[in-house]
Amino acid sequence: MQTRRVPLFPLSNVVLFPDAVAPLHIFEPRYRQMLRAALEGDRLIGMTTVRPTHLDEMAGDPPLYPIGCLGFVGEYQRLADGRYNLLLRGTQRFRIREELARQGSQLYRSAEIELLEDLLADPQAAEVARAGVIEGLRLVARHSLGDQADAFDAKRLGALSLRSFAGGVCQAIGLPPQEKQGMLETDDVGDRLRRLESALAFHLAATPSASGSQRIH
Repeated sequence: MQTRRVPLFPLSNVVLFPDAVAPLHIFEPRYRQMLRAALEGDRLIGMTTVRPTHLDEMAGDPPLYPIGCLGFVGEYQRLADGRYNLLLRGTQRFRIREELARQGSQLYRSAEIELLEDLLADPQAAEVARAGVIEGLRLVARHSLGDQADAFDAKRLGALSLRSFAGGVCQAIGLPPQEKQGMLETDDVGDRLRRLESALAFHLAATPSASGSQRIH
């Protein structure tokens, strides 16, 4: 079992996935401090999601889901007032083993984590699920974009590794954080794709029209 210590970055509306990229804006003093520490070290941050029943505690230390994703700080820009814009690339899922006490002037949370591997028990079944996801995305594009849906590039999506495809689509589509968290907690990439396929089918069925208020974006 591989463990390490990482700073934690809890958010209410972002779930990071392996091989996916999330654009982030860092403005709170505690997270500016966290980012500076990461940039001085291995540039890794533990992205976690706050449990939805505790969103009113965001200013403090709300309870977190135990499964998160390590993110590597790639490109970043430090603004004149000390805020940051950055791109965070997901690298590997983890489980929080123990949250650590703050040291000295540390403002941000940190934890000892256990790194988790992504499994692929049945590659053939996972490819079938990927095809279902691509078809779901094509239908979503048709609902949302109409004639412009011709720009949907299924061939490029099919060329990605299964893990990269799953992570990128889970990251990009506008599903509720709780649904995304469930997908992140799934160990097998094929199961993750099947859950994604089902979620797309459900939300597409709930979409009355391209101009309706209920749609994936």
